[in-house]
This record gives sequence, structure tokens and C-alpha cells, in this order.
Amino acid sequence: MKVIIEIKETDAAFAMRVLKNLAFVKKANPMSVAAAEFWEELKEAAEEVRLHKKGKVKLKTAQQLLNEL
Repeated sequence: MKVIIEIKETDAAFAMRVLKNLAFVKKANPMSVAAAEFWEELKEAAEEVRLHKKGKVKLKTAQQLLNEL
């Protein structure tokens, strides 16, 4: 399982030391703000696709997206 934890910059070094010393933590790597934002947007997009497949949301076509540009 993967978990994202938001920590104040001033406490990040200490938190990383603690996480890396826990026996059950396989890997602890910091993420940049840009990477975290990208990850959240990707999750939202995947959720929209899931809802579309269930017929609960209608998505725009590629042509509609191109017309917006």
C-alpha cells in the first residue's frame, strides 16, 4: 500500500528519518510539490473515467477538447 503524507517543510527531515527506521516501511521517498499535484490530478482523472464507464458522467470528446483550444 502507498500512503501520501503532507508534512511541514521544517519537520520533513525528522519525519523522513522516523519513517525510514520503521521496520514495516518498505520505502520512504519525498515528493516534490509538482509531483504531488500531478498525482492528485491523475487520481481525479481516473475517477472521472471510472464514473464515465458506469454511465454516471458524460465526458467531452477529443473534438470538443480541441475546439476549446
